[in-house]
Amino acid sequence: MKFDVAKLQWTREPDDYRISPEKIEITTKPHTDLWQRTYYHFRNDNAPVLQMKTSEPFFSFVVKTEFASHHRFDQCGVVVYLDSENWIKGSIEYENDQFQHLGSVVTNHGYSDWATTEIDANIKSMWYRLSRREDDFRIECSEDGITYRQIRICHLLEGTGEISFGIYACSPEDSSFLATFTHMELTECKWLAHDGQAPDNNL
Repeated sequence: MKFDVAKLQWTREPDDYRISPEKIEITTKPHTDLWQRTYYHFRNDNAPVLQMKTSEPFFSFVVKTEFASHHRFDQCGVVVYLDSENWIKGSIEYENDQFQHLGSVVTNHGYSDWATTEIDANIKSMWYRLSRREDDFRIECSEDGITYRQIRICHLLEGTGEISFGIYACSPEDSSFLATFTHMELTECKWLAHDGQAPDNNL
């Protein structure tokens, strides 16, 4: 179905952005990030987040990202941001001129994890598909928008009822880059029930 950008609201509004029905552009500000406690011990909660609210328990959200990232940890992607201590993000984080990290962070009750795989630094676009099955979530990625592969299945402890989901972009270190989001689409849930599970309409 057609994605209505008018339903999107800023959790934190960046200084430099452009929104049209077909494209969203965010120019990141240095020292912006989402992270809570684990390993690094610091807490960063100032990344721009643009989301819409829904109580729909089963859906998928698709978006294509293009990014001119060039500095360590530059990132943009999909997000489910409930509050500062409960959220999910999926993205590519630039590391150096040889590789970057494709992965996800899940934060429950103020503690983040980070699961990644290394990909070539020359990749400058990626599609993401975020799917919800009640309080469980799946993040997938695709280089062509057709064939998706799984990045993560996870649980949000506070992910019941109404949630917010959408996009984000940030530069945790002294950097700035342009992140572009296109081909946004909201569909029926593409993450099907597992064999043996009751169909969605019986839950």
